[in-house]
Parts: sequence; structure tokens; C-alpha cells
Amino acid sequence: MSNAKQILAMIRSRAEGDEDAFYSIALQVAASEARQGHRQIADELRSEIDKARARGGRGQSVAIPFATPRGNLEGLLELRQPRFNLKDVVLNDRLLARIDDVLRQQRKRDWLREHGKTPNRRLLFVGPPGSGKTMSAEAVAGELHLPLFVIRLESMITRYMGETAAKLRLIFDETSKRRGVYLFDEFDAVGGRRTASNDVAEMRRVLNSFLQFMEESNSTDSIIICSTNHPKLLDRALLRRYDQVLEFDAPSSQQIRQLITASLGKMTIEKPNWTSIVRASKLLSQSEIVRATDDAVKTAILDERIHLSTENILERLRERRSMRNAFMESKGA
Repeated sequence: MSNAKQILAMIRSRAEGDEDAFYSIALQVAASEARQGHRQIADELRSEIDKARARGGRGQSVAIPFATPRGNLEGLLELRQPRFNLKDVVLNDRLLARIDDVLRQQRKRDWLREHGKTPNRRLLFVGPPGSGKTMSAEAVAGELHLPLFVIRLESMITRYMGETAAKLRLIFDETSKRRGVYLFDEFDAVGGRRTASNDVAEMRRVLNSFLQFMEESNSTDSIIICSTNHPKLLDRALLRRYDQVLEFDAPSSQQIRQLITASLGKMTIEKPNWTSIVRASKLLSQSEIVRATDDAVKTAILDERIHLSTENILERLRERRSMRNAFMESKGA
């Protein structure tokens, strides 16, 4: 049977409200029983733990807010309450399957650790702007009931020697103390190639520090997600630091229909011409398509209409294409 220290640790973790620690110790007890040949008891323990976790997830009627970063971390980490789950994100089946695999490993992380393995937790999201990278990071946090911390690069990167690396150290220390999903958005600002012609010695030191911190073990299994629109700018040494590199694409024809339908809410499109709508949506990102649909819905609400026409959607999509073209032309000027 389990020893007194394990029972004491379980009582303490329960009293402190640390549910993760409580279940982790309980799974250690199950593993101990299995090693002693008590397979039936071990299986019963694991089964009851799974049931208790499931009941706990369903039984929460009042959301408990996550603690906002304080002290030296204030301004470095922006806390966001996850608003989405994976069902809210429109992604292709291949990408969904890979994210599902990460989630499964995280949910069963205690079981993996029983066998000396750790769950995948270091992810690189690659894809064009508006392809769903940030929303997917939020969905990962939502699925795991974890806080999402967005690293504010404008506060982290400074011109003083050594200060940026020191702030990066604070962030990684926090990932070891507080379990969560930590998002480095527009990561190429940190992970750019060390041989780049516009590079400076300080940023090379920052990247070297980041590579070192990524290799460190993490008892909380916090998920680190780096997101970039420009993977070609990243240093090659980063690739082997990630457990998964996930590529996000522009939405397909089927995904365009899903995005627009989901964004309509209670509105409907009368006799929709999906061929024209899909054609007008090509080259637009997920976020641009959603915003175009939202604008059409807002106009219908103000006009006191309960239906949209195909032309209402096409007009807003054309506006988004014009905005994109104007932006691209201004960049080329």
C-alpha cells in the first residue's frame, strides 16, 4: 500500500486547493501499486481519478479567475481568459489531429511521467497573418482549462545589454512555477537568424539564452507556443527545440463556408451563391473573412433585417480585398 508521506502530501495538496498535485500524487500511488503487482488496484485507482477529473470539469458553475502577473512580470505577461475551444477554430483535419495529439499528451501527462516520458509542450505555429494561429493558441488554453499568457515583446526587448535576456529568464522561471500556455507572438523578433546582416550582438545573446531556456526541464509541463508569419527568418537551431512545428494555411473552400456560417449567428443568407462567395474570399485570411461577415451582419441588424443576401456578403469581402491591396501597395511604395 501507499506510504504515509504520499497520503500526507495528498492531504496537503487538497487543503491548498492544488488539484493537479493531488491527482499527480494519486497517480504515483497507482504506479507504485502496479510495480508491486497489484494491477487491479492500480487500474481501479486510475479509473476513479479519470472520473473525478471529468466530474470536476463539468461541476464548475462559477469561473475562477486566473491570477494576474505581478511584480517584475507585470507588463511582461498579458493574461488573457481563454474564450475559445478547439471546436471554435476552423482548421484542416491534419492540423486538428496534431493539436489533438498535443492535448491528449497534456491531459495524460501524469501517465507519461510514470513511464519516464514528458508530454509535448514546445510548439511553433507557422502561417500567414490571420490564419488562426493566435486563436488556436487560445483554444489550446481553453481545452486544458489553463490561463493564456501573451509575452509582450515590446516590454521584454530593451536596448540595455543583458536586460532582455534577464527578462526572458523571468518568463521561463514563471513557466516552471505557474502552469499555463505562454504565447510568443511575432516570434521572429526574438528568433531571427544569428547570421542576419541587420543583427546585433545583444539579440544574438538573447537568442542563445532562449535556446538554452527551451532545453530546460519543466515540472509544470507549461506549454510554450511561438508564432510567426515569417518562418524563413528564424534561426535554424530553433527547429530541434520544438516538439511540434504546425503549419497554418489560408482557408480552403470548405473552411470559408464554415467561417462565414459560424459568423452569421442567427442571421441567414437567402439563396446563397457559395461559388461567388468562395471566389471572392480567396487570398483573404480567416480573420478578414470573419470581419467581413461581421460587418454584413451589423448592417443587417441596423437595417432591421433578419436575412442577408449574397451581394451583402460579396460587398464586404470586396472591401476587405481593397483594404489588403491598399496596404500591399503602400508597403511597396
